[in-house]
Amino acid sequence: MTKEAAISAQGEQARAAESDPLHQVLEVLERGERFLVCSHARPDGDAVGSMLALGMVLEQMGKKADLVTADRVPVLYRRLPGVEKIRSAERVRGPYDAAILLECDSVERARLEGLEDLFLINIDHHISGRPYAQLNWIDCDAASVGELVYRVAGAAGVTLTPQMAACLYTTILTDTGSFSYGALSARTFALARELVLAGADPIALARDVYYSVPASKVVLLGAALNNLRRQGRLAWLWITLEDMARAQAVEEDCEGIVNFALSIAGVEAAVFLRELPDGQVRLSLRSKGKVNVAAIAGKLGGGGHENAAGCTLAGPLARAQEQILAELRPAVAGP
Repeated sequence: MTKEAAISAQGEQARAAESDPLHQVLEVLERGERFLVCSHARPDGDAVGSMLALGMVLEQMGKKADLVTADRVPVLYRRLPGVEKIRSAERVRGPYDAAILLECDSVERARLEGLEDLFLINIDHHISGRPYAQLNWIDCDAASVGELVYRVAGAAGVTLTPQMAACLYTTILTDTGSFSYGALSARTFALARELVLAGADPIALARDVYYSVPASKVVLLGAALNNLRRQGRLAWLWITLEDMARAQAVEEDCEGIVNFALSIAGVEAAVFLRELPDGQVRLSLRSKGKVNVAAIAGKLGGGGHENAAGCTLAGPLARAQEQILAELRPAVAGP
């Protein structure tokens, strides 16, 4: 290679690096001093674990990080290291250099007032992700947004501590449904291995997430299963406000109920419907792979993954049920 060609190649590499979203995110983090880290409302395991891990990354970089969500951290994730640093609020205030939104397909998804005045960094891995921020990094091949936080940690050169590893492992464990759906690949298991070697305890974390549920969730599950219906490759179940009251359940108790309908042999897609106090109906959709529920949810104003998505419809419950079944029936009718 000639000297001129070598210089040209180096220039191309430099330009490619500058256009790489990870490089751009790292540049902002290195320049700034104080950051806001938040996720979508009703945070799940990926949201909570990613927030905590990114907060640890920023702390190691000598930065100040405020971790905020619109809703409280679910009981299942309250044993994660550093969870006490996450606070819930309706509005954010402060002279932040940037607000980092994890797993949000829009500013509204965070349900936090005050974000519109900040420089926004959007880090997402959902197929329904959209470039709404000043800086967007959307990688649909990542198994969790925690995987992208892991790459930030690597690029920043910080130490992968056992606490950080536990949070990141939780993001993968929960967002793949215990390694059963999503953007699974050999890379996913390689990352899980590295996190375990770094100190994540897979048995303890799985026990905390899947075998430490409150009694209210089990009672609520009983009510939902009593409403279970099946039609060929499609299954659905629901709960009413009265069911929630009788079980003394809270919103987070609804997480994962849809998977019981999907687990039925021969069922390819399932939906769980829940009445909300404002008269709307919240839907959780799941698929075993043949049905793209993200596309269906997106059509109805929601989003998510190809095999796991959600949306909210106008009530009453019977109307919302017929609306979603009308969308799902043709989708499961193929060969």
